[in-house]
Amino acid sequence: MRLARRILLPLLLIAALIGAWQIAAANGAIADALNIEPLFVPSPAEVGSALWENRTLLWENTWVTLQEILVGLGLGVLAGIVLALPMRFSWLLRDTFFPLAIAAQSIPIVAIGPILLIWFGFGIWPKVILVGLATFFPILVTTLDGLRSVDPEAVKMMRTLDASRWAIFRRVEVPTALPAFFSGLKVAAAIAPIVALFAELVGSGSGLMHQIVTDNASLEVDRVFAAVVILMVIGLLLFALSSLAERLVVRWR
Repeated sequence: MRLARRILLPLLLIAALIGAWQIAAANGAIADALNIEPLFVPSPAEVGSALWENRTLLWENTWVTLQEILVGLGLGVLAGIVLALPMRFSWLLRDTFFPLAIAAQSIPIVAIGPILLIWFGFGIWPKVILVGLATFFPILVTTLDGLRSVDPEAVKMMRTLDASRWAIFRRVEVPTALPAFFSGLKVAAAIAPIVALFAELVGSGSGLMHQIVTDNASLEVDRVFAAVVILMVIGLLLFALSSLAERLVVRWR
């Protein structure tokens, strides 16, 4: 019942918003309020028509952006875990590398993007690297905090049972850190599509952001909205998959 409610209520709200948008766009209320031409305010029906009529073009660009998001997110998650584990065991590594991780996170995409374009060209890798740089930090911080939040009493109990350091890490620290890790994963999943779009804006010959810029210049506003809808769906799916993985792995919650 609770799961059905959590799904049904957002769907009802979305349906109500789409209905209000359709009515307001059809009678010109939005255009009048913004003092713009009705051409620039497509209705949901027009956006849906654009999604269907341009499905091949939109899918080709969606696939490019989706690859950038998934590969970059995967690398970011892997980098966050690989960095968090040794930092947990060594204060020297933590004190040495954590400030560098903060510095890497603070670099603006618009600053490092052109450099990566010079180094790697206009292919997929500059976007993948930028997505990875943006997503590894939430994973690093939440995983490291989770590993360090272990109940000392649980560790003492394991030691009284003559458990090895590896056994304590595997049976106590990792399960304790998993909820925090998945919180970081959900944050990273929400960030990844945004960073991929900004990366394409810096320089790209394909992808959804390239399509949006091209359509905006040619006043194909309905197709711009269609691309935005696709991006919203990608973000929702990534978050939903992260939440599903958490429910499957962290069963005790």
